Amino acid sequence: MYIETQRLIIRNFTTEDADALHLILGDAETMSYSEPAYTFEKTSDFLEEFCIKRNGAVAAVLKDGGKLIGYLLFHAVEEDIYELGWFFNRAYWRQGYALEACKAIIDYAFMELNIHKIFAETIDTVKSTKLMKKLGMQMEGIQRSQTKSNNGTWSDLHFYGLLKEDWMPCTDSQ
Repeated sequence: MYIETQRLIIRNFTTEDADALHLILGDAETMSYSEPAYTFEKTSDFLEEFCIKRNGAVAAVLKDGGKLIGYLLFHAVEEDIYELGWFFNRAYWRQGYALEACKAIIDYAFMELNIHKIFAETIDTVKSTKLMKKLGMQMEGIQRSQTKSNNGTWSDLHFYGLLKEDWMPCTDSQ
């Protein structure tokens, strides 16, 4: 995959991305609503096995300078149904990068891949759900006490989705 936005290039991961990816996945605050921060070894294995071999995710890289700042989960879970998720380097939070990257992937998915649906899930009811709504996703349900948070408490899992028929193409990310 290769997508350009105003500030980003979204591309496939390479083995050279291990250090930059670890800055994201190895950060406890970044991972606070997902799973414990990764060790470098776990990051490297995940990069090789999931991101590269299975094409399960893509990288968000700054156009200016080429620095990898984001991990974008994007893979088919069923025919024409894709899961979307994101983690960004904490130094780049609250600057619109996740919104810009996710909009571009959604546009690509519906226009180029002609998929039927994109969905996302989270236990974070503040930042992640706010972004999902900005992306045009609608709440589809909550699985109560479905997963454990990093502190060991049971948490609700919130599901949001966007159907192709409800999607409005983004004109400012291309």
